[in-house]
Amino acid sequence: MIPLKVTIVVPAWNEADCLPMTLKALRKQMSLSKQAPSVPVDYQLIVVDDGSWDGTAESALPWADKVVRHPRRMGKGSALESGWRESSGDVLIFLDADLGLSAKHFPLLLEPVIQGEADMVVASLTSSPGTGGVGLVRALAAKGIRMLTGCEVKAPLSGQRAIRAQALQALKRKYGGFGVEVGMCVDLLKLGYRIHETEVPFLHRETGRSWSGWMHRGKQFLAVGRTLWHCWRAPVC
Repeated sequence: MIPLKVTIVVPAWNEADCLPMTLKALRKQMSLSKQAPSVPVDYQLIVVDDGSWDGTAESALPWADKVVRHPRRMGKGSALESGWRESSGDVLIFLDADLGLSAKHFPLLLEPVIQGEADMVVASLTSSPGTGGVGLVRALAAKGIRMLTGCEVKAPLSGQRAIRAQALQALKRKYGGFGVEVGMCVDLLKLGYRIHETEVPFLHRETGRSWSGWMHRGKQFLAVGRTLWHCWRAPVC
């Protein structure tokens, strides 16, 4: 049986402290998955350093098959696209750099795609009470997706997802920064691709209710709003 090629893409910006633990957990689980797969899988691990200045790229070298470096910060959407362009996978898995040991749960995203149940699988995470914002960005994203597609999405902002390369190739739009996940959902749904959401016990760093946390969510809110506006003004079909 010909192995399924799976590429894991990890975008990172100034994540030198968290990234090695995440990549180590991925490597360990990749080895375990090869020993008892439902289908044979060949893995590729790509890290995209989005213009970091803290040694992120260097910290990834012992673990990644390929490290892509941006000369300056270009945003998450560009980082994901760079990883995809360098990949050889039939299926791509996008994971955040700060998942740490919880990154080992990534096969839960892959299985529905392997079984032919979905074209994209999105992880639904449970936030810890009091550690995040008040839900404005998520509400905007969910409402925008519902208005544009008629579909309800529980985790519109989740960066943890698996997607068929064929579906990615159908996405011709350039997604800016933090709006990439929302834009992908809107366009894939309008094109008729199947999106499945599943609970996965990923853990990642919460931005908190500090000044920097509110600034981050403010930028995210604007990016999501811009993406929804572009999807409305120039629908894919």
